[in-house]
Amino acid sequence: MSQAAAAVPEGGLRKRKSEGRDLTRPAAPEPLPLPVYDNHTHLEFEDGVDRLDPLESLARAAAVGVQGVVQVGTDLETSRWSAQLAASDARVLAAVALHPNEAPRVAELGLLHAQLSEIARLAAQPRVRAIGETGLDFFRTGEDGRDAQIESFEAHIEIAKANGIALQIHDRDAHDEVVATLIRVGAPERTVFHCFSGDARLAKICNDHGWYVSVAGPSTFKNAPVLREAIAVAKPELLLMETDAPFLTPEPYRGRPNAPYLLPYTVRRLAETLERPLDEVCALIAANTERVYGSWQLEPAEATS
Repeated sequence: MSQAAAAVPEGGLRKRKSEGRDLTRPAAPEPLPLPVYDNHTHLEFEDGVDRLDPLESLARAAAVGVQGVVQVGTDLETSRWSAQLAASDARVLAAVALHPNEAPRVAELGLLHAQLSEIARLAAQPRVRAIGETGLDFFRTGEDGRDAQIESFEAHIEIAKANGIALQIHDRDAHDEVVATLIRVGAPERTVFHCFSGDARLAKICNDHGWYVSVAGPSTFKNAPVLREAIAVAKPELLLMETDAPFLTPEPYRGRPNAPYLLPYTVRRLAETLERPLDEVCALIAANTERVYGSWQLEPAEATS
């Protein structure tokens, strides 16, 4: 994969709270036999006792077979940062959006429509390949914020369709409402349930509509048999992989700083869940990811800009 002379864009970087966690960085896993992609990560976060620069993080990922990532925005600042990083680095594509927990705050300030317009502008950039993460979160946001979340979610769906790019959904404690919104508004052709957290019933709904199930670290947790059952139900051609780094670190490092280089732990657990050879699962995930987001390769005009 060719790469332009990349640099980390200014601004956008965030620090994750320590929350009393073990902040030592986990060891790198054994490299995968075939390359895959992390289709949802947050490189803007700094976490751990040793700071991992976004470019170093990408290099560590490549060394274990994670050849590219989708860098995901959650507000206007991180969406702009994500688009800028993707424009300069062949290992990165971007997703831009206002997180569902961000939407009520922005709406209260009277800025929702203006910020949605800026997300629509960013969505037109060639290396922005998804709108996300958007959706509904009824865990952190109460009844008073639901109208703003739904308005924002509907607008993001339309932005994705208008630009012919994928939609990455954040769905927390809102499965039925998310599905109802997608059906009412009309889901984009490529719709991804980021960090899928549903049961077999939701997996079957995704199968019926051709929606993608993105598997993250919680699928490795000991207390997640229902999630693994759901993943086994999902159609193999609709499976994707992600870290959601720096969050949701897979076993055996749950709670410690996550990064794209740790994705192989989750990929290996997926192969066990599906009872399929690891190299076959890697090839499947890579093909599925490229079908959703297109090629990571920088075009000549982008590489020289």
